[in-house]
Amino acid sequence: MVLLDTCALLWWTLERDKLSPAAAEACGAVPREGGVCSSISVWEIGIKAKLGKLALPLPFAEYAARLRRISGLEIVAVDDSIWVASLALEWANRDPADRVIVATAGRRQLPIVTKDRAIADFYSPIVW
Repeated sequence: MVLLDTCALLWWTLERDKLSPAAAEACGAVPREGGVCSSISVWEIGIKAKLGKLALPLPFAEYAARLRRISGLEIVAVDDSIWVASLALEWANRDPADRVIVATAGRRQLPIVTKDRAIADFYSPIVW
């Protein structure tokens, strides 16, 4: 089981050729072995689409609905315990999405599938 960072979630669902072989293998195992993503990743994709920084091939609401239907993928809500854990990280990164993703993975003791160097330099294990 793995946690998909925002970039991995986006690329796995829309542009699989952007995944490394190891990331593609980890994402491909989600329907069989399970996987999670943070709801903040769904929000982050929606914000980027709304601001025109990301062109989705379908309306965002439809994309979000499709994510909920992916077999084996759990979208984890960001609750107060995750916010508290994100604030407790001894990490200079100020990006709230990155902090929530790392905190969620840490609480669940999961590797993160990500290409994000800032996350990879702070958190282990990483799949890429």
